[in-house]
Amino acid sequence: MGIVNVTPDSFSDGGRFLESSAAVAHGLKLAAEGADIIDVGGESTRPNARPVDEEEELRRVIPVIRELSEHAVISIDTMKAGVARAAIAAGASVINDVAANRFDREMARVVSESGAAYVLMHMQGSPQTMQKNPSYKDVVAEVHEFFDKGLSQLAAFGVTPEQVVLDVGIGFGKTLEHNLQLLRGVGGFTKWNRPLMLGVSRKSFIGTVTGETEAAERLPGSLACACWARLAGVQIFRVHDVAATRKALGMTEAIMARDNK
Repeated sequence: MGIVNVTPDSFSDGGRFLESSAAVAHGLKLAAEGADIIDVGGESTRPNARPVDEEEELRRVIPVIRELSEHAVISIDTMKAGVARAAIAAGASVINDVAANRFDREMARVVSESGAAYVLMHMQGSPQTMQKNPSYKDVVAEVHEFFDKGLSQLAAFGVTPEQVVLDVGIGFGKTLEHNLQLLRGVGGFTKWNRPLMLGVSRKSFIGTVTGETEAAERLPGSLACACWARLAGVQIFRVHDVAATRKALGMTEAIMARDNK
């Protein structure tokens, strides 16, 4: 899953693809590099990000989705049911909802009525509050509990398990140690028999470990996390650096295949 941020303030590439033409060009580049899905977002969810109203978010993402949907599978990265509904109408087929922690009945209806795939992601708090003082007794156990509750709530609205992808929400209301604990335990989430998605690309916790202050310099750490997670059973990787990640995962899968012979 390649990332297209149609925003002025995303942590890694904010502003580079705010214009529709630049966003479309970038999405086409990611698809050419091997992205199976293009994730289009019009509202930054970095810590302390400023909320965007629905009208502005739609203005940013809908033209991009319309053009890119002719060339790739499109995911809409949004917390708003109205944006999700319009994005599906424009050609998206996946809803990537980082606000799944705040269960939205209207979003569940959009997923149920459209038949779209839905990424159920864990976050403690909101983008404005999530990194102020994240706290858990057992982060891995609590994310399991979140998935259990979320899948049940979605089922009550007619969303089938086959529509749901699970994302543990690395960096969303977690400390460095919480992120590392989730990565160590990510294989355990295969028990839900749903595809697992991981979004760690260029995130700050990688910089904390590797000493890289610039987001664009965090590729080696991002690739290490992706390869580790692939070995543990993760199937979808939300990344900025598609070509490099595709190669690293290809090498990892070749080793895995050899081990299985």
